[in-house]
Formats: sequence, C-alpha cells, structure tokens
Amino acid sequence: MTPPNFFDLPTVSAERAQAGKLYKEFIRVPLLSVGVYVLPAGATDPQRPHREDKVYYVVRGRGHMRVGSEEQEVKAGSVVFVAAEVEHRFFDISEELEVLVFFAPAEASR
Repeated sequence: MTPPNFFDLPTVSAERAQAGKLYKEFIRVPLLSVGVYVLPAGATDPQRPHREDKVYYVVRGRGHMRVGSEEQEVKAGSVVFVAAEVEHRFFDISEELEVLVFFAPAEASR
C-alpha cells in the first residue's frame, strides 16, 4: 500500500501525543521510513543504535546530541546524520525537542 503524499506535521504530532508515545512513524516504504520524535525538556533519550542509517531534522527545541564521540548543540534547523550501529542520543534537553527522523532503509521492526 502506498502512503499518502502529503502530511501535516502538527496533526502527526498531535496523534503521537494522544497515543502517549515519544515516536510516531508516518511514512513507511521499503527503502525509507519517517517519523516524528519528541523529547520533553530534561528528558533522558532512551534510544539505542539502529541497523539503519538515520537523519534527524530538528523542527523545534534545543538540546545537545552525541554521535559516537562527537557532541554538539542542536536547535531548530539542525540536521544530524547517524550511520547504522553508531551509538547516539540527545541529552541536556533545555527546550522540548521535536525532531523528524528519516531511516534508510525503512526501520526494522523491533
């Protein structure tokens, strides 16, 4: 089944919040999956390395991210690439982070 071509991020985020989840996938095709990930200020990021390459695009908020041994502040407009199996996480989240996450290929079911 082909996913829709257009999405409204506030609607997707509201559906995520209503489900009480940190992450909501809204696109899935064999070579790509996309979701929205939200971490409140002060939260601990529970992620572990994935088998897929990932790109994060920070929609809003502020914090820091560690990828391997590198650390950097992230804020609205930041784009971060994480290669498959690399340790990574957000930390020192000072403003709620809303992040679009792109997996290639599509994230494997866990």
